[in-house]
Amino acid sequence: QVQLVESGGGLVQAGGSLRLSCAASGRTFSSAGMGWFRQTPGKEREFVAAINWNGGGTYYADSVKGRFTISRDNAKNLVFLQMNSLKPEDTAVYYCAGRVGRLAGPGYEYAYWGQGTQVTVSS
Repeated sequence: QVQLVESGGGLVQAGGSLRLSCAASGRTFSSAGMGWFRQTPGKEREFVAAINWNGGGTYYADSVKGRFTISRDNAKNLVFLQMNSLKPEDTAVYYCAGRVGRLAGPGYEYAYWGQGTQVTVSS
């Protein structure tokens, strides 16, 4: 069992940066693939970024590639999403997600979800 708690969301102007954190509890975190997703009202949750269990592979949605960076610190049970050059269309609730398996990416099933953190980008 893995519990996930996101933090770091907030209000930022277009062009600014935010760093989201996801704190995980549970002994299996260091062997779990992790991801970030986002959702806006009336739309389906969409994949943003993912990272394999050892950080050896990372994956990004085309819309954030080159602007967002996912990373993890297995010693501290943390996953990060560094978001730069933010745009108003990045406004959403961002969710941290964890897998049972070691690999991660947009096509995988995620078993664990956080409660989400709001990111608002003003123009």
